[in-house]
Amino acid sequence: MTPVQSGSGSAVSVAVLGAGSWGTTFAKILADAATASGVERRIRLWGRRAEVVEQINLHHRNPQYLADVELPPSITASTDVAEVLTGADLVVLAVPAQSLRLQLREWKPFLEPDALVVSLMKGLELSTDARMSEVICEELDIPAGRIAVVSGPNLAMEIAREEPTASVVACPDSAVAGWIARSCTAPYFRPYTTTDIVGVEIGGVVKNVIALAVGICEGKQMGDNTKASVITRGLAETSRLALALGGSAHTMAGLAGLGDLVATCSSPLSRNHTAGRLLGQGLTLDEVAEKMTQTAEGIKSGQAVHELAGKLGVEMPITAAVVAVLAGKLSVDQLGPLLLARELKSEGDY
Repeated sequence: MTPVQSGSGSAVSVAVLGAGSWGTTFAKILADAATASGVERRIRLWGRRAEVVEQINLHHRNPQYLADVELPPSITASTDVAEVLTGADLVVLAVPAQSLRLQLREWKPFLEPDALVVSLMKGLELSTDARMSEVICEELDIPAGRIAVVSGPNLAMEIAREEPTASVVACPDSAVAGWIARSCTAPYFRPYTTTDIVGVEIGGVVKNVIALAVGICEGKQMGDNTKASVITRGLAETSRLALALGGSAHTMAGLAGLGDLVATCSSPLSRNHTAGRLLGQGLTLDEVAEKMTQTAEGIKSGQAVHELAGKLGVEMPITAAVVAVLAGKLSVDQLGPLLLARELKSEGDY
């Protein structure tokens, strides 16, 4: 019997796998949500590095990713994944997309039989083009109705500072989506719900690629007209892919589509925007990786998005151009002229 079926109002014991900026921030959201609703909740955070775990346990901080943000005392951390997963009715996954499948194979034996699983990840798996919820379903052998995705304009540092934001919890089972939403409703974090998990995931994936393009434009010192044009047409090609996979146009106009796209393409806190800006300034991919402490998922997922679009016959010119830049087949100087040279058509042609 799942926690939802048992009638429990929200998560009691939570495991968050991944102690980066978003994983740690979401653990804070869950802790603050419990405090606000008067619920006693245990939150255990798994991290790879012992020094990060030690800082969280001793000082209630994760200085590597969240500077001086103080974490609630209900959050503890461990490098032992079995210890973190034992007894958890809600499992939150916040690891790099390309490492997920192999990690799930190691973690599956420790998962509680009826635990609900939430993905915070925004990527497509290389070689399979699978969405993260599909990888979770395959590797953990659990029904899609026990897997949810949280997405939206979720810049971790802003939320960790308790700056108000809204987000979306997506799950094919609306009751599960509602249960998870209640578990993460904090004074500064407002989740909406949807059953369109495809649209929510695709919005979260493609916006990273578009943010790379916008960042490149900024690195080339192009103006706001250019960036607004890329964002708008980026939303059009994101929508084309989502609709081809069965997603909803309504989702693309909402928080997980337009909202996430605008935040990721506009903010200096965005890893993908930052990576694109550095590329636009002339740095190589290796040099970009050296400068950044966290993964820019768009660099990895861009190729998978491009391949998936090709299989479905979906036109995604901005994505194709970014992938060509990442592969060294197109220079950043050629990106703009290439897109502007495309055949003229009606803006309404999706």
